[in-house]
Amino acid sequence: MKILIVGNLGYIGPSVVNQLRETYPDGELIGFDIGYFAHCLTNINYLPEIKLNGQIFGDIRTFEEKHLQGVDAIVDLAAISNDPMSFKFEKITLDINYRAAVQLAKLAKENGVKKFVYASSCSMYGFAADGERKESDKLNPLTAYARSKVHAEEELEPLADNNFTVTCHRFATACGWSNRLRLDLVLNDFVAGGLTSNKIDILSDGTPWRPMINTKDMARAIDWGIQREASNGGKFLAVNTGSNKWNTKIIELAEAIATVIPGVEIKINKDAPPDKRSYRANFDLFKKLAPNHQPQEDLISTVREIKDNLLEMGFNDPNFRESQYIRLKVLDRLKELNLINDQLEWTK
Repeated sequence: MKILIVGNLGYIGPSVVNQLRETYPDGELIGFDIGYFAHCLTNINYLPEIKLNGQIFGDIRTFEEKHLQGVDAIVDLAAISNDPMSFKFEKITLDINYRAAVQLAKLAKENGVKKFVYASSCSMYGFAADGERKESDKLNPLTAYARSKVHAEEELEPLADNNFTVTCHRFATACGWSNRLRLDLVLNDFVAGGLTSNKIDILSDGTPWRPMINTKDMARAIDWGIQREASNGGKFLAVNTGSNKWNTKIIELAEAIATVIPGVEIKINKDAPPDKRSYRANFDLFKKLAPNHQPQEDLISTVREIKDNLLEMGFNDPNFRESQYIRLKVLDRLKELNLINDQLEWTK
């Protein structure tokens, strides 16, 4: 089995590499990434990529067909990956998350790749205050990031056939530890705030809903997507990926952290306008189709994992929102140094 992991040098990549190496100890695992965040290592003394057979540095927007030789499956993690970045780089978000993903899938199909696993998002449901959203429900993308995932799914679906199985994981909001940690994700941010200032500032009134998923559980789901046959879910499958028990209010995330980090003060903004990014997702289909790859992590253990790793690395920066743990800040810094241009292409 030869698997190409596109976008492997980001937040989710290390967990995916670990999972796939465990499943395929003799498999050929190849990474492909532009490398913006390759240097953003956390609490590790070696490159996670030593578990790969090879690492290719390149831009998915200019992906070369030669890299598909002998590839059996592709995992596409490459993305401008949150709302602030997609707001600042809207066109590039659509180019990378949508147009380049579809072009990659077309090339993959032409070159005999059998499986294509795409990291999509539950954020495409937008505001959904009236119950859990199922895959068949109306989509309401509110941001460029969410729209990019909707467009990608729409154009990936007709590519699927008997020889090319496409799985789009509509992932819940990512959280948990990574050897390339992001602190621009709600739970991770809250833990870091609790550790460095004994305070969690909630910008909303705390009532918005978020479904959550640990990075390791995302990797398990991706593993299943590679193994999935068309008889289990269809040639094309867009599936909510997470767990019903992880549909959680923002205030509940903060309260869980306060049980793990004693003395943490929780501040909410009672005067905040309603947060339209509030939704719950129904994960029954994923549970039915992938009973052996269900989420295994829970909220408290995830909080402890983040806290313990941050303490172990001596993390004590109260200004972490200006650091390399915030992906937009990394891109801004690379631009300031003229290492990337306005199109986020390397200049050196």
